[in-house]
Amino acid sequence: MTQVDNSCVESAGLLKMDFLGLRTLSIIKEAIKLIRDRFDIDIKPDDIPLDDPKTFELFQRGETNGIFQFESAGMQKHLKALKPTVFEDLIAMNALYRPGPMQYIPNYTKRKNGEEAITYDLPIMEEILKETYGITVYQEQVMLLSQLMAGFTKGQADSLRKAMGKKNIADMEKMYTKFIEGCAANGLDTKIVEKVWKDWAAFAEYAFNKSHATCYAYLANQTAYLKANYPAEFIAALLTNNMSNIDQINFFLTEARRLGIKILGPDVNESNVKFSVNKDGAIRFALSALKGVGEAAVEELIKERKANGEFKSVFDLAQRVNLRSFNKKAFESIAYGGGFDCFTDIHRAQYFKDDGEGTFIERCIKFGNKMNESSANTGASLFGDMAPVALAVPKVPDVEPFSLLEKLNHELDVTGIYMTGHPLDRYKKEIQSFCNATLADIPESNGKDMLIGGMIQKSMIALSKQGKKYGRFTLQDYNGTFEFMLFGETCLRFEHLIKNIGLPIAIRGKYTTKKGWNGEERTEFEMSEIHLLDEMRDKMTKSIKIQLAPERIDQFLIDSLEDIFKKNAGTLTVNFTIKNEEDKLSANVYSNKYRVNATEDLVTRLNVELGEDYVLGK
Repeated sequence: MTQVDNSCVESAGLLKMDFLGLRTLSIIKEAIKLIRDRFDIDIKPDDIPLDDPKTFELFQRGETNGIFQFESAGMQKHLKALKPTVFEDLIAMNALYRPGPMQYIPNYTKRKNGEEAITYDLPIMEEILKETYGITVYQEQVMLLSQLMAGFTKGQADSLRKAMGKKNIADMEKMYTKFIEGCAANGLDTKIVEKVWKDWAAFAEYAFNKSHATCYAYLANQTAYLKANYPAEFIAALLTNNMSNIDQINFFLTEARRLGIKILGPDVNESNVKFSVNKDGAIRFALSALKGVGEAAVEELIKERKANGEFKSVFDLAQRVNLRSFNKKAFESIAYGGGFDCFTDIHRAQYFKDDGEGTFIERCIKFGNKMNESSANTGASLFGDMAPVALAVPKVPDVEPFSLLEKLNHELDVTGIYMTGHPLDRYKKEIQSFCNATLADIPESNGKDMLIGGMIQKSMIALSKQGKKYGRFTLQDYNGTFEFMLFGETCLRFEHLIKNIGLPIAIRGKYTTKKGWNGEERTEFEMSEIHLLDEMRDKMTKSIKIQLAPERIDQFLIDSLEDIFKKNAGTLTVNFTIKNEEDKLSANVYSNKYRVNATEDLVTRLNVELGEDYVLGK
């Protein structure tokens, strides 16, 4: 160990090394364990191929959420343009996607895809720059070219790299003279060589070493392989390694749903300490991810479950778990989160009903303690072979189930997310029919006019140092959250709305790039309108549009639709599109007989009968 700066001790022959601890390694390890548990396949990370077709298809689609070093929106955009086909493309993108060299990504992409000519300042440079299409990307390329062009030794080449990277002017000048002389001795054009040196001097400020980029791309390939081939296990591993970050949990659960992976809530008979994947390929929520449920308590529960089988009832569970660690708070969190829903004879609200002798949960815990005491006393008596005294199980209270909103809010409290639904489900048809974007679309919207539905999650109104009012609020939709800022007149227009936490709204506006007061560019969502989702259906619906395949139409459906239309008579037209996908034929017709109103009853019943096969027409 030394307290002396590395640039000093290097001259004494010491070597400085950085060792990084990466969560990615834990994610890979956890995913491999889940794959082994489900498929009995033991994957060794070093055996993961570098040319797996499904992996490169994933990179080409830019579906890299959760992929080490490749998950930013900008990187995804460049991957879609580049369409990488070989591992070397991943190395180059990892090196180029940094401030400075990022400007070369369009040239690299065009050259790879044959849209721009590949040129070299000198023919001799092709040998080193061929793999990066004539663009200097890595520090190693500068080192190799200096050896090839000027006859530098390996030591001199490394000194050149250090001098350039640290902008050591004195050393650069010394190396420049040697470089020009060496190139001249090899018969290279001095003017071109000087241009090459000038390019290198500018490039060296942000040059990246290939060995580093290769290691990162190697890990990226491993994570992408796992996601492409075992998506459920990979997402579960990501969730496990982000259990303390609710935003990341939401983000990866959204990604799982996008991939068609089913998400199941906690279950005392199937969940584990960590997020897991069941035999059907669904991700099961981790019990230890519930607030107030300790990891030690969950481990004991799982140990008991493995040793003596699944729990038959909440009373059975109360007798078998260690009630010192599996306390009242753990019972409550699991009940609120749906972990006891496997005991179908008791619904969630019943666990919290107090009948004067404590809540049902408290009485279950007392019952479990008494049963354990009875067993202990019987075992310690002279008649140890006698059966424990049978105790009557607590009576299940009679109480109304939680409303959907109560149920969802309790889930949010203990899991940080909505498990069995979403408060926006009531407005799903309005969002589907009238909105043209989601919160996830905002960063890549490029000034497009957007209408986005969501629910206000957090908000604040404050005064700036100049005494001007501004607002900030977070909107949540099915895809995640986004924070919006309101200034000046816009803040005055909408502050009465954004103050309402939980209010379902739709915002209209554009995400644009502007110059700030300091001259720097910044992106901002310019809001022009806010609509209440509760009013949106009445104000915006002009017709009901139904699309059906011919085989779906039978007398039962006709009778059902007629009954719905009769009971919701009004002024809106009903339009039908009959579409035969196989023959690519369609016919558009409208009902002469019926006009309707877009009532709550009509929307609810059409949701049941038609699902996604209808929209509210604008």
